[in-house]
Parts: sequence; C-alpha cells; structure tokens
Amino acid sequence: MLVQTFSQSLPANSSIAAVAKSAVISELEFKMMKAGLVNVKKYIPDAVLDIRYATDNNFLKVNVYGNYKQCYLQPDVALRLQKADSLLKAAHPGWRFVLYDCARPISVQVKMWNALKMPSVEKGKYVSNPQNLSVHNLGAAIDLGLADAKGVYLDMGTDFDYFGELAYPFMEAQLLKSGQLTAKQVDNRKALREAMKTVGFTNVPHEWWHFNAYSRNIARTKYQAVP
Repeated sequence: MLVQTFSQSLPANSSIAAVAKSAVISELEFKMMKAGLVNVKKYIPDAVLDIRYATDNNFLKVNVYGNYKQCYLQPDVALRLQKADSLLKAAHPGWRFVLYDCARPISVQVKMWNALKMPSVEKGKYVSNPQNLSVHNLGAAIDLGLADAKGVYLDMGTDFDYFGELAYPFMEAQLLKSGQLTAKQVDNRKALREAMKTVGFTNVPHEWWHFNAYSRNIARTKYQAVP
C-alpha cells in the first residue's frame, strides 16, 4: 500500500500530494495520478467497477493488479467516455457502463504477457507485447460492458475476456443467423458500440468490450505510457 511517504517528494500544494496525505492509495493508483490520468468514477459516478485483473476471474486466472481496483484514463478520454455515457442513458434510460479495465501500466502489461503461456505469435492476439505498448498503457483504451438500473449485467453473448468467435463483432451477423447469438445479445452490443463510436471510440475486431480512443500510433504521439 502507498501512504504519505509517496507525497514527500512532491510540492506541498500538489493535488497528488494532498490525496496521498489524506488517504491510503495503491502504488498503481499513484502511478496513474502522477502520469496525469484521472479517475473515471469522478466523471461517471454510477459506473459499475468490475476490474477483473484485480481478481483471478480473468483469462489469466491471476490477479496482476494487487489491491488496485480503479479506472483511470487520460483526461480527454474520460470526457469522451462521459459523453458516451450520456448518450447511452438518453437512448436507454437506466443503463450504465460496467468498467472492466482502463489504463494499464507497462509493469502490469509485462505480467500479463508473461502469464499467458502460448507462442508469442498467438499471444499477440490477446495481449499486446509490452515492447510495442498497448493503447491501455497509454491511458486511451477501455474495456467495458453494460448493466441495467439495478446493476444487473446485460447479456452480451459472452463474458468479458472470452477468446473465440462468439466475441468477434465482425462475425455477429453470421453468429446471429446460425443461432449462436440471439438478437437481444447483438442489440446490446450495438447499443454499446453506438454510444462509444458516436464520440469517436473504435471497437477492435475480436473483442466486443474493447474500445480505443485513438489508434496506437496516434496515442503514442499524444501520451506517455504509464510505467
């Protein structure tokens, strides 16, 4: 855990120092704050936090975040997500975002890369090589789903981090026709994409839950990766 000692090297009037003095925060959260990222819950208070990599309920079956269970993003990306949340609620009153993963330090990316036991060529389909950086490392990517007003998760056809054709957005028409996905599941995914794409996020082809605010090349020119 991180306590006041982390603020001792910071200016007394630093907002980061103020937080460090007033609360116990994790080392990873301190990294996010120091990098200039912001806590998304301050922008979308009713978002459901389900940070899967802070548990063993993920495809790695390993907690790679320790006690860090927050969602941080670049400030402009958080603002865009806030606009997407407003659009979602306007179209579907009571619905809200479920946040699975947001900014991710390179140190965690390395843990994930090493924990996935398969050839490097195959690994790259599921986890970005730390040497190349993930858009998550730059604070400009988010993994998310949907919940209703009671916090019940909407059916998206698969769970987060399901790796297979059922999770592929580009195959939804085919999967719907074959009966492997239902119309409601596809409609839920479309509702998520509509809110996100309207404000400029792009969905990746193999994961219905993953959205980038910028391409990796553009994000690398705009931001520094979180170490």
